Amino acid sequence: MRFQRWNKQVKFTHFFSLPNEIFLLGLAHGELAVYCYLKYLEDRRTHQCWPSYQNIGKAVGMSENTVRKYVAKLEERGLIATAYTTMRAKDGRPMNGHLMYTIRPFHEIVNAYYRTQLEGLELQNQRMHAAVPSQKGVPAQ
Repeated sequence: MRFQRWNKQVKFTHFFSLPNEIFLLGLAHGELAVYCYLKYLEDRRTHQCWPSYQNIGKAVGMSENTVRKYVAKLEERGLIATAYTTMRAKDGRPMNGHLMYTIRPFHEIVNAYYRTQLEGLELQNQRMHAAVPSQKGVPAQ
């Protein structure tokens, strides 16, 4: 009988993965912690989750205001999208729900990051060529 290193019957449900490029984006430690927690909670089919600021703060060891700040930064960077939800009370009146977080596809974020890096290098190259005077016809000293 051959030794099988991995059991094919086991479903991989007790972990989540992060691409290596997450460390290239220059995220602060708080942003990374909040993003990881949201990835941990997300529904793998819809890429959405609904934790409160309080629950995120308890999980990552931050205050609610700090979590708000890092969620706003993640939203600015395009890693997540947020939307307000409403609920119906038992008597039928509408109530505010939690924020719905949608984790954006990571390849889009990485492509945008590389695009901005490339644009910055092209701009730097143009400035360098504009600053260097033409060497043709200039006598050497």
